[in-house]
Amino acid sequence: MSFTRRTAGGADKHPLPETEDEEERAISGSDSLKMAATIDLELKKAFSELQVKMIDTQQKAKLADLQIDQLTRVHKHAKLTHAEITTLPDNTRLYEGVGRMFILQSKEEINNQLMDKQKTADEKIKELEQKKVYLERSVKEAEDNIREMLLSRRAQ
Repeated sequence: MSFTRRTAGGADKHPLPETEDEEERAISGSDSLKMAATIDLELKKAFSELQVKMIDTQQKAKLADLQIDQLTRVHKHAKLTHAEITTLPDNTRLYEGVGRMFILQSKEEINNQLMDKQKTADEKIKELEQKKVYLERSVKEAEDNIREMLLSRRAQ
């Protein structure tokens, strides 16, 4: 005895399973759908995690770029000031600005401070550039992992 499903448009063309074998095949088809849905959820989750990581990395990279630009300006300012001070005679009175006041400093002390500023700026710039490289590498690895996941899913 064969039954057909009724839909709003009339009888469905696919009859209900008559035997247990047909029923098992119908169930196994729904299992593959469940499995595909699980894979889709995993891919969606991986893509959303990648998107969050990309946005976070882009923000950190922009911040690092801004810090590098600012440190480059500090380095350049210190270098130019040092170049100007070295042209002055040794007996010139030099004052360092501290808040709202100026303190008399020796030429040697000011030169040392300017050189320290340059070294510190250079070190921080190198650290920030290494941080940017690390961030870019981690995003690339995440993208590669998702590509591998897609390729393995297609192979199945």
